Parts: sequence; C-alpha cells; structure tokens
Amino acid sequence: MSTDLWAETGIPAATDTLLKSALDKAFWRLLPLLTLGFLFNFIDRTAVGFAALTMNQDLGLTATQFGWGAGILFIGYCALEVPSNLILYRVGARRWLARIMVTWGLAAMASAFVTGPISFYATRFLLGTFEAGFAPGVYFLLSAWFPVQQRTRMLGWFMLAIPLSTVVGGPLSGLLVQMHGTLGVKGWQWIFLLEGLPTCLIGIATWFMLTDSPASATWLSPPERAALDAQLASEHRDRPHATFSAILADPRVLVLSGITFCFTVGSYGISMWLPLILKSQGLGSGTIGLVSAIPSLFAAAGMLLWAIHTDRTGNRIGNLAMACSLGAIGLGVSYWFPTLVPGLVGVTLALIGITAARTIFFAIPSRFLTGAAAAGGLALINSVGAFGGFVGPFAVGWLKDQTGGFSIPMAALGAFLIVSVLLTLSLRLLLRED
Repeated sequence: MSTDLWAETGIPAATDTLLKSALDKAFWRLLPLLTLGFLFNFIDRTAVGFAALTMNQDLGLTATQFGWGAGILFIGYCALEVPSNLILYRVGARRWLARIMVTWGLAAMASAFVTGPISFYATRFLLGTFEAGFAPGVYFLLSAWFPVQQRTRMLGWFMLAIPLSTVVGGPLSGLLVQMHGTLGVKGWQWIFLLEGLPTCLIGIATWFMLTDSPASATWLSPPERAALDAQLASEHRDRPHATFSAILADPRVLVLSGITFCFTVGSYGISMWLPLILKSQGLGSGTIGLVSAIPSLFAAAGMLLWAIHTDRTGNRIGNLAMACSLGAIGLGVSYWFPTLVPGLVGVTLALIGITAARTIFFAIPSRFLTGAAAAGGLALINSVGAFGGFVGPFAVGWLKDQTGGFSIPMAALGAFLIVSVLLTLSLRLLLRED
C-alpha cells in the first residue's frame, strides 16, 4: 500500500518513515478483516429484505408484521450494546469481536427455520442480541490504532462494507432465492443459510488475526510500535478520562445520539424495504438483486471521496450537516417522483448522503471520549442510534399498510433526516473543531 494514504495528515516529520510504516502494516492487518466482517454484518441484517420477496407469502406476514420483525433486531441490539462494549474494553477486542461474529452467524442461519411471525420475531431478536457491540467495538479499536488525522478515512474504509453489502448481497440474494426447491429447501431459506455461514468463519479468523493495540502487535518492529504509541499518546495527553457515568449527562453525547438515531431511521427504512419497493415496480427477483446494487455502488464511491475530503478539510460538523441534507433531498425526490427511474435516483442520492454521514459521524465522538468513556460512550451513542433501525423499517411497514404505497413512508424518512441536519448544526455550540 502506498504511503500516499497518509500524506497531508499532520504526521510529525521526525518519525515520518516509522509511523507511516506502522500505519501501513496496521491498515492491511486490521481493515480487510474488519471490513469483511462488517460486510456480512449488514448482509445478515438486510438479507431479510430479499428473503421477504417469497418468505412473507409463505409465512403469511403482513407489511406491518414484516416491518416489526425486520426492526425488532435492534431491540436486543440496543439493550446489550453498552454492556457488550464495556466487556470488550475489559477482555480485549480480539476475543469479544470473534465471539460476536460466530454467535450472530449462527443466529442468522437459524432464521432459515422460522415458521411464522413469532419464530420470525424471536430469531431476529437473537440476531440483534448476539451482534450487539460489534460496530462500536470496531470504532473503539480503530481509535486505539489510528491517529485522529487518519481516523475518518479509516472509518470510511471500514464503512465501505455498508454499501458493498448491497452490491454483493443484492445479486447474491437474487440468485439464492431462485434456488427454491433445491435439496427440498426454499429459496428464502438458502439466503439465510448461505449468507450466515461466512460470518462464523470470519469470526474464527478474527480470533487468530486481530490485535488489541500497538503494544501487543508482534508484527510491528519495536521502533514502529514506539512511533505509533507516541503519536497516539500525544493526542490524549491533555484529555481527562471521564467516567462512563459522567458521559450519560454530557450534552454532546445526547446530541450525537439524536443525530445517529435520525439518519439510522433513514438508512434502515430504505435498506430493509428496497427489495419490496422494487418489486412493487414490477421487477422480478433476479432483476431486483441487480438493480438494488446500483444505489450502493454510487454510495460506496461517494462515501470514500467524502471521507478523504473531510480528513483534509477537518470540517466534520459542516460535512456531516451537508451529508444529512443530501439524504433528506434524495428522499424528497423519491416522494415527489415515485416511478422507477426518478425514484431510484432519489434513493441513490439518499444513500450517498446517509452512508457518508455515518462515516463522518463516528470520527467525532472519539475527539473528546477516551478510555472506558470511549468504549461506553461510543456504545451508548450507537445503541440509541441503532434504535432507529427498529423505527425505520417498522414505520415504513405501518405507513405502507395505512396508505397503500411507499411515497408517504419515504417522506417520513426524509423528515428524520431534516431533524438530523438541525441537530448537527447545534453541535457547533458544543464542540470545537480542531
């Protein structure tokens, strides 16, 4: 990997070569594995949207029931997010992230055996319970490895998994759902079985490959470890290590929680329902898998470019507000122009904005949270935000049943994005940009 990735990011000249070498090694050791895990994290979460193309009829699920089941994952997720990340802080990321991935992979595979609404709700709840702590655990790990000047782009590479999960998962699910009847297994069951298994294997690989901190990285030379440790230590030298109880009343944490809740409502409201939205336009299962990948391809490119731009300008709050605004505009386009092509353009704009917002957002809390407060604070912010993953799919399903279409649900998601813009602008009163 070229050291150009670390250019123009404020690395001290005296340790330039050693530090860049350490960052290169850390990037290749950590990011591919973590990103692959996050890729299947989102595939396993959103596979239900593609399974629904035939599963809902087989199980007799209404739109409201499907929306409730799709979103109930986040009830268990939110309840255990903070405890999970506090455990991670004590036992280490390697052990805990490996456990998380293996157990959620098993829960994802178990979804193939649901027989009705109750078992559907139960497996989705377990999936959320088992995967609680993964994303904020990775955010915490990356903050222990990468200096603040590079953190947004590292999060960008990690979160590239979100749009790519649809690029990969959409066509894959479209093919798997057509395996209906193979070995006596239904197409939607194949989706859960074959998309949950890789997560277990990645979890096992995590146990052997992940390293908790530079201090324990035997694959770095002693001078490289010293240079990276010194750079990271210099960033926290003047920052107090607040207790977890103190952050519960921190207005910055509360506002950040509200922001991520609002854009997560939009994110999952779109991703869980996009296959069924496309089906309502008359597309077949195979075509839906391919067409659903188009917005995510643009979102992936836009997210990386926006993350690099944000690292270079340092204007995280301004860029976050702009990204959320683009998400609201895209959903507005989908509301006013509900036919296939303009509606897909609107969804594409919305996903570019929301995906970029997520990447920019999680570089902000680590600028003032350290130590146990960082582990617990990131988990608290993420758990409140993740509740939007319940509200979004459920709201779309309920509004779809009430109105008979998807225009009003898209407008409702857009309203949440507008609130996220207003909350982001209020951050300027609470945070000082470095």
